[in-house]
Amino acid sequence: MAGAGWRTLLALGLVCGIGLLPWLTHTDPAYTVLKARSAEREPTPEVLADIRQQLGIDGGPLHVLAGWLGGLVRGDAGQSWISGADVLPEVTRALGASLLLMGVALLVAVLTAGVICLRTLRLGARRRLGGRRGGGSGSAVLASLPEFLVASVLATVVGVQLGWLPALGWYGPQWTVLPALALGLPAGAVLGRLLDDLLPGAFGEPWALAAAARGLTGRSIARQAVRRCVPALLPNLGLFVVGLTGGAVAVEQVFDIPGLGRTTLQAALAQDLPVLQAGTLALVLLAALATAATRVAARLLTGPALRDGALSSLHRPAPPAGRLLPLVYGALLVAVVAFGLVRDPLALDTGQRLRAPSAEHPFGTDALGRDLLARVGHGALDTLLLAAAISAAALLVGVLLGLVPRVSAPLVDTLNAVPPVLVALLVTAVAGSGAATPALAVGAVAWAPLAAHTSALLRQERATLHITASKGLGAGPVHLLRHELLPAVVPPVLRHALLRLPGVALALASLGFLGLGAQPPSPEWGLLLAENQPYAERAPWAVLAPAAVLALLGALAVSAAGGLRRPARRSPSPTIDGGDGVERRSVTATEKEPAGAR
Repeated sequence: MAGAGWRTLLALGLVCGIGLLPWLTHTDPAYTVLKARSAEREPTPEVLADIRQQLGIDGGPLHVLAGWLGGLVRGDAGQSWISGADVLPEVTRALGASLLLMGVALLVAVLTAGVICLRTLRLGARRRLGGRRGGGSGSAVLASLPEFLVASVLATVVGVQLGWLPALGWYGPQWTVLPALALGLPAGAVLGRLLDDLLPGAFGEPWALAAAARGLTGRSIARQAVRRCVPALLPNLGLFVVGLTGGAVAVEQVFDIPGLGRTTLQAALAQDLPVLQAGTLALVLLAALATAATRVAARLLTGPALRDGALSSLHRPAPPAGRLLPLVYGALLVAVVAFGLVRDPLALDTGQRLRAPSAEHPFGTDALGRDLLARVGHGALDTLLLAAAISAAALLVGVLLGLVPRVSAPLVDTLNAVPPVLVALLVTAVAGSGAATPALAVGAVAWAPLAAHTSALLRQERATLHITASKGLGAGPVHLLRHELLPAVVPPVLRHALLRLPGVALALASLGFLGLGAQPPSPEWGLLLAENQPYAERAPWAVLAPAAVLALLGALAVSAAGGLRRPARRSPSPTIDGGDGVERRSVTATEKEPAGAR
């Protein structure tokens, strides 16, 4: 009940804060509505006063908010300030389109995750994981591709040039394929990497060894290994469900889909408060339903073992991955940035517009004749350093809040329900526009997946046999946290944070693509993609250059994350003072490589 009350208060606070958006930004909602209705009409005092009277906003923000909440209790979400139509049918239609798109995109994501984990599943079923080497560069590249870039490429190549599928509009099931691919492929790559990280531990558990000894088929064991790992991923899967529904603004813009994310963005820009509040409330309710569903599913999949403390740890000591790939990817990234920094990113040469890559311009030139290598190199200082700083802060906040799930879970659910572009608008309203606004907006939500992952892993790790045994020998909460729980949970969460590093850069890029991030002539990568997007068909290198460097960043992050493993303890287990003066040894997880991995 306390959690439900906390969630309700947060949801009401969010909706009320959005209802105060025009007054927080110190703008006249009557003026904004007038410009949205008719940009040519003169905003005279009489016209603005007439609009205020029509909208009923003369009484101030609290009067407007109270009137909307009162109507909501009666099932009336009000009328749009722009079109005058009832809000509830409009938001319901937009939600239906987004849910359909989310369902197809989620199917694509699950299939993509399955393909990424296929090699590990095959080796685990044959008990040959001992020779498995860390990889994932391909999935890292896929996870690093901007959704709006994938959407534009699919719309241009598959939809327009090849004519295989419709590229624009929303008229039937076939119109969902391309946008679902644009959304589902990067999301599936992230989920696949997280699942692939847990599978070796599942194949090394005693049940898997016993099943193999009894003659169960490798396919059955692989299926149960997936079932064993899924509960730890369900919280992040719930976040993806909401994110694919309300956060698909850029993809909906590219494919002209009347979804909820695009509807809320347009309402926010026009300050159409009834539509904006109703859309946000719908996303909050969806987040609550997704969270409840994932919790029920996790309990059903785990069974009584979670309650009885009878699980095995999935996070066993393992040898680190090879170090060659991170060095290669890092050297390439440093070389690109270094060669770009010695060039002028602002030098114009209109006679060299949209030139193909050459010895003089290795990455080609943009629509103003500027050297793309120079702009990518200088943009790295704005994008990479900022993304790294945000990721580090998100990791710290995510782990700390993940330790107290009763506090973090409602915050995660509420924040995840807000599209990033709307967060950027709210941050702009509170902190003002500036270079720090995109960083604040992305940082405000970047910790949520890491906190959800931390909470889910801790919940399962606390239910393991060695923790139960350690408690029986007198281990206190502080000792368990320092020596057992954090060493088991922090490495996979840190790998998750590194996997999301390109995603943070993408979030900054998406805000730039939508015009809410850096402004010209900044060489920030999102702005580079936005500026060169109209020329993608004529000069594909103009968008492929920053996208390729983003993909290189993803490959570097994933390959480096492979070396972050729980170290095997070679020294004897520490003794525990149970409080009675008697020292006892802590019972820890096995320090050897799982037998099933040999």
